[in-house]
Amino acid sequence: MCAFAVGDMKGVTPESDPNDASKKDRRALNPLLAEIASNSAPGKSYSPVVVAGLVRLVEFVLLLAGGLALHEFYVAPVWGRSLDYVLATPAMAALALVAFQSLGLYSTSAFRTPIHHGLRIAAGWSIVFAVALAVVFFFKLGGAFSRIWLLGWYVLGLALLAIERLAVAMIVRRLTHQGKLDRRTAIVGGGVLADPVLRDLAAQEGGDLRILGIFDDRTDNRSPDVVAGYPKLGTVDDLVEFARHTRIDLVIFTLPISAEARLLQMLRKLWVLPIDIRLAAHTNKLRFRPRSYSYIGNVPVIDVFDKPIADWDVVVKNIFDKVVGALCLILLAPVMALIAVAVKLDSPGPVLFRQRRHGFNNEVIEVYKFRSMYVNQLDHSALKQVSRNDPRVTRVGRFIRKTSLDELPQLFNVVFKGNLSLVGPRPHAIVARAADLLYDEVVDGYFARHRVKPGITGWAQVNGWRGETDTPEKIQKRVEHDLYYIENWSILFDVYILAMTPFALIKAENAY
Repeated sequence: MCAFAVGDMKGVTPESDPNDASKKDRRALNPLLAEIASNSAPGKSYSPVVVAGLVRLVEFVLLLAGGLALHEFYVAPVWGRSLDYVLATPAMAALALVAFQSLGLYSTSAFRTPIHHGLRIAAGWSIVFAVALAVVFFFKLGGAFSRIWLLGWYVLGLALLAIERLAVAMIVRRLTHQGKLDRRTAIVGGGVLADPVLRDLAAQEGGDLRILGIFDDRTDNRSPDVVAGYPKLGTVDDLVEFARHTRIDLVIFTLPISAEARLLQMLRKLWVLPIDIRLAAHTNKLRFRPRSYSYIGNVPVIDVFDKPIADWDVVVKNIFDKVVGALCLILLAPVMALIAVAVKLDSPGPVLFRQRRHGFNNEVIEVYKFRSMYVNQLDHSALKQVSRNDPRVTRVGRFIRKTSLDELPQLFNVVFKGNLSLVGPRPHAIVARAADLLYDEVVDGYFARHRVKPGITGWAQVNGWRGETDTPEKIQKRVEHDLYYIENWSILFDVYILAMTPFALIKAENAY
């Protein structure tokens, strides 16, 4: 499980000058977009799906604990413990969640207004007991359950739910005020077709959609500066760069399906971003079956792209990274200590160095590595990749590079900094090249590999696409495998890649 560190782009060290080539080539934001980006709420956002799931879990535990506590302190001392209560209590608690879900009580708007939805909560809890009483009556189980227990649990359950919902409301309102539950949305395509979509979205009460503005490549009178009160912020190219500076969760196209060429041109630019992309359906005369649509409030949309590894998948993957990464750090601490001593004795200079690479959504991150090159030979510009028998590499460096042990300190990135995952597309140097061309100049859609957090090892590496990328074909194959991983991710896939990594290290065909 602790096998990893399939390295690539060896010997590339960080550029000390912050004005590096990657930043010089970036498109500058116009003043309005720059102001919006600078005023964006800092910190991470929280998935409403995960929040709703946590509320469900809390309510199930509260109701279960309340029922079992009453059984333990009232029923058990007089009539003894009964298996009937142990079976009935979780069943009724689970039925309560189903009732609450059917009554729409697990939306963010319901969390924010517990008093307004109080009658629904009471109704849902009452339905559970009505069903329970019906089962007791029809199956003649009147002697199996205490009526005092049923009444006491009903009252206690209402009290617990009321207290819990008030607490949830305080938390959700605070997160909403901080902008951490907003679904930040951009509209692509202005003019007449965008107007009804914007008005319908804005009319939704209690929604979490925050519309930032409109992006449209057209500059004539078909695309006015303001539509339904929302400003035109720029072109689709501006939107791509804007998404690198601030969080965008959703893009809604308000173009007709008949504008196929225009749609494809814009999608080709946007699909590299870690966002959901939807096509507003009621702008199109073509009508599909109802199940073909998803809905944003009352607005029907067609799903075009989904953000990879979202909602609960993010939670599961983060827990996996932290737990397994911490175990690997503990188990490999002696090995890392020996490598540190060897590096220090082999050549003067620091044991570790930080390397700047592309991370999630093109963010520039710093990763840790054991130093494997002579200090005065470090290639700060990443213009020359390490090759076989490279004189810049130290004696210890050759061994730790061949075995990828130089990557072990990246476990600190996984466990403590959180900007790397155990498994994912390997992070590349920010000015990495193949055949004297930047990677994004070689591979169309190269930045789509940055839609997920990079990893210490990945699907490309265990399939042999690691090490030197001296030809365009090598980086092309690496990106193809990275995109396959993103589209087919599962936690079992991560486990499989970790298990296959030692075998990839044994081959070590392209690592120098």
